[in-house]
Amino acid sequence: MRLTILGGGGFRVPLVYGALLGDHAEGRVSHVTLFDEDPGRLRAMARVLADQAAGIADAPAVTATTDLDEALRGADFVFSAIRVGGLEGRAADERIALAEGVLGQETVGAGGIAYGLRTVPVAREIARRVARTAPGAWVINFTNPAGVVTEAMAEELGDRVIGICDSPVGLGRRIARLLGARPEEAWIDYVGLNHLGWVRGLRIGGRDELPRLLADPGALESFEEGRLFGAEWLRSLGAIPNEYLHYYYFNRDTVRAYQEAEQTRGAFLRDQQRGFYAEAGRPDRAPGEALAAWDRTRAEREATYMAENREVAGVGEREASDLESGGYEKVALALMRAIARDERATLILNVRNRGTLSVLDAEAVIEVPCLVDANGAHPVAVDPLPLHAVGLVTSVKAAERAVLAAAASGSRADAVKAFALHPLVDSVGVARRLLAGYAAEHPGLHYLC
Repeated sequence: MRLTILGGGGFRVPLVYGALLGDHAEGRVSHVTLFDEDPGRLRAMARVLADQAAGIADAPAVTATTDLDEALRGADFVFSAIRVGGLEGRAADERIALAEGVLGQETVGAGGIAYGLRTVPVAREIARRVARTAPGAWVINFTNPAGVVTEAMAEELGDRVIGICDSPVGLGRRIARLLGARPEEAWIDYVGLNHLGWVRGLRIGGRDELPRLLADPGALESFEEGRLFGAEWLRSLGAIPNEYLHYYYFNRDTVRAYQEAEQTRGAFLRDQQRGFYAEAGRPDRAPGEALAAWDRTRAEREATYMAENREVAGVGEREASDLESGGYEKVALALMRAIARDERATLILNVRNRGTLSVLDAEAVIEVPCLVDANGAHPVAVDPLPLHAVGLVTSVKAAERAVLAAAASGSRADAVKAFALHPLVDSVGVARRLLAGYAAEHPGLHYLC
């Protein structure tokens, strides 16, 4: 089986390759093609993967290319993890938004809208190229903002594109273990959009154990999301929100913390990864040194994740259990196995709604538990959303739809609408200034007129 990774020079690629190295079953991925527009990043990442594969006789072969059609040809699965504008673009998204007093996070609020506006046209072209060059391939999308990008690619690929995210997986795993259950044996009632969802129940042996957790303030504040939101607020909601909802529920506090920070998250990662790629890409690196540099960089990256949000909540540094790996790369591997081998699995994925949530139309991409088999991912029926969730989900989906419209029409009016409709942008005037600032900064937005 052949896997192509778009954004093959990206920092998280070794997580995917590491998961593949642990799969020795029949029908496993035997060849990985890395595609990236940056030859230097490709060379550095190829060195890291070579270090990972050292001593493993049946390690998947790795090739690298800057030719998209060459990368896609013959692929059974295409993993999309591109970053249009790079980390320099992410840093600019944050800076421009914060100057207007609104959130610039890469998937939430103004930053997510800006990122979507420059990514959707590229994602649509990739989808067309996949349909033409590898029509039998399944696309697994991790490109952010994952929900709107998956919806854009589905216009061309239909149900053969599936979005994944590690946030629901990590949240469900932490809750299950806290309740004394093996995560793989628990049914997680999770519903929403990408980076906008809630765990409303966790069933073990047919019994919902989430009320037991919600009734115990000490237990609630013993894991990352519990410390982030606080026991009182979680008990008021009657659910455990995805960590990204902290940007909504504590918006003013978070924006202030980001404004006061010495450096935004995007700027930190930009500077950190410049150092990593320069180090890993040196031709005189001894065997194993590129992987060691990657390990050090990843540990620092994970330890500083959502640092400003934790500062707002007053919860300090992340604990060891919060740093545990096993996120999106394991979801991707489980998804590929289920489809390629018809090994039925239940996974939380980003798929077309198809009537699952009555407040959204059939084509809207949502994030819910799905049954996966050789025919793809099938969303499981879920209970209706409570009113507070309906408001957020429909408002954010309206903003996403305006992004899709703007990317198709090239209309600045549609782009302003995308910013203005988002619940974390509080003024049409602010929306207009945001678009002006982003259009001046990003060549990828020059199509808007």
